Amino acid sequence: MSSSAPPRNRFERRRAETRGALVRAARQILAETGDTSASIQAIAERADVGFGSFYNHFESKTELFDAAVRDALEELGQTFDEHLQGIDDPAELVAAGFRLGARMATSRPELMQVLRHRGLGHIHADSGLAPRAVRDLEVGVASGRFTVTDPTVALAALGGSLLALVELRFARPELDGDEAASNLAEMLLRMLGVPPEDAHDVARRPLPDLD
Repeated sequence: MSSSAPPRNRFERRRAETRGALVRAARQILAETGDTSASIQAIAERADVGFGSFYNHFESKTELFDAAVRDALEELGQTFDEHLQGIDDPAELVAAGFRLGARMATSRPELMQVLRHRGLGHIHADSGLAPRAVRDLEVGVASGRFTVTDPTVALAALGGSLLALVELRFARPELDGDEAASNLAEMLLRMLGVPPEDAHDVARRPLPDLD
């Protein structure tokens, strides 16, 4: 789960714990089916909180499920930050992000199932992966590494491709996920303007261990 500033007193801690339990329950439901029709009572029971507690934190199920997706995206973004720190090449950051995402379909299936079912509507969100990706794209454009003229349009291509890759990993688990991710990363780097031989090399550089 994503982190934030710690609550300052017992009341705030309990509120944070209850809210966190509701978000975790919503994430579990999204990961299992992607279905948001579960009743508030069912969500509260799964979270092991009282029914009335729901409305102390969320006005509707839509608000809760949106919060659950944002939480998953922020966790994924923080994971990328943690494992890709020290990489200065924007092209390598893009490629490594795709390849780590493919591996996380196995190492963190609940997280990636949430994105598989509900991530499309959050590609251009103001938190989570999107601002990090735009940052890397803008650095790549400013440095001449990328030749695209509109980072926002490039983000749409990258986000949609990542979701398609996650779908492929779950739909076709027999495929070599690492190879598929490297091939897709290479194609995307070429789309961004990286020369073919360079894109091939960058998309296959050693990855940090997720463990």
